[in-house]
Amino acid sequence: MNDRPPIESPCVQICVIHPAERICAGCLRSIDEITRWSAMSDEERAAVMADLPGRAPRLKQRRGGRAGRLG
Repeated sequence: MNDRPPIESPCVQICVIHPAERICAGCLRSIDEITRWSAMSDEERAAVMADLPGRAPRLKQRRGGRAGRLG
């Protein structure tokens, strides 16, 4: 048996799927990753966790609004 604890979910209870990027604005996972999380191996979870920081900039771009008109 593995003595290491399983990799915990990165969920932060902000469950909003970005319409263009199709990832959660809270944890940055895709819907598929969220639904499969409990069935993933530790290696799969580690790969997802390693990829998450690179996804954050995808949500930082403003799509319009007042700031878009002023620029």
